[in-house]
Parts: sequence; C-alpha cells; structure tokens
Amino acid sequence: MNIFTAKTISNSFNSVLLGLSALLPLAAAEMPFADWCASLAGQWQGTGARPGEVPKPLTTQAICSADRQQLIFSVSRGARFSNSETWWFRRQGDRVLLTYFNGVTEDKGQEFSLYRRGGGYSLLGEGMVNERPALIQLLFEPKDQGWQWLQQARFLDDDIEQYMLYRGLSLQPLPALTTSEGRQVN
Repeated sequence: MNIFTAKTISNSFNSVLLGLSALLPLAAAEMPFADWCASLAGQWQGTGARPGEVPKPLTTQAICSADRQQLIFSVSRGARFSNSETWWFRRQGDRVLLTYFNGVTEDKGQEFSLYRRGGGYSLLGEGMVNERPALIQLLFEPKDQGWQWLQQARFLDDDIEQYMLYRGLSLQPLPALTTSEGRQVN
C-alpha cells in the first residue's frame, strides 16, 4: 500500500466518523449494552442468507449474562457452515468486544462501538473483510415480534459510500411449547 492510499483510507475513515458523530445525540448517553443484551436474549427461529443465496432455516439461542455485560449468540448449524457458529459479545468500558468462532475457520476478534438506532441497535467498528479495510456494521432492527440482524461492510479503499449487505438473519420468537394440560413450557 502506498502513502497516498493509506492517507485516503485514513481520511475516508475520519470523514465517516465525523459524519456519524453528527448523527449521535449531543449529550453522551450511557452505552445501551445491558438493554441490548436483555432485548436479544431468548430462543429465535428464522432464516439467514448472503445476497443472492437461497435463505436457509436456522435457530438462534441468545444468552445474556446475569450482570447483562455479556451476550452469546449460538446460530444453528447450516446457517453458513456445517457447524454452528458462536458470537460472544462482551462489554469492556465504552466498547464491545466480539469473539466469533465456528469450528471451521480461525477465530476472529473485533472491537465495536454500540449505539441506539431508532428502535434498534447498531454496532460499528473498523476491521478487515476479505482482506480489505472496512467499516463493519452489525444492525439489529425490530421486525414483527423479533429482530432483523444485518451484517454489513463499507470498504475504505474505494469511493462507494454505502454499506453492502454481507449477510442477513431473521430472528423471530420460537412458539411457546405447551403440555397436554395446556401449561406453557419454557
């Protein structure tokens, strides 16, 4: 990478951060990790796919720790690889640390900032996607009775200023099970 490219990437990222900071409230709000953790905890069903793929059925278990400072997603097998995948988010100060593992590829780590976005949540961080520098965004938007989880990237080494969808997942509540006597089972 030459100096011109590095400077362009740095300037692009700084411009993006400046633009994003203008959208955030002037008063610093407490990081919404505990709210996000509690909102997403539960068992979900839905589909997941990358653009152009046929959506595959999946189930997701989201576990929020008792202190609401850690959130673990376990996405069922078949969503991307033959193994299940795990997303472990944990609060560290004003940042969110993510460790991703699937038993097939090397474990990945990422650092994010967490923001409220309308009725949902947005995690935003700088990283690498397909060996290219990128601004990575994980959006959790309310949809029906559940959530739509969009995994997006905006490459910093080109002039396209919009996010490209990497993968989307639908998270809808699993129907409650009932016994033959009509009691609900958790």
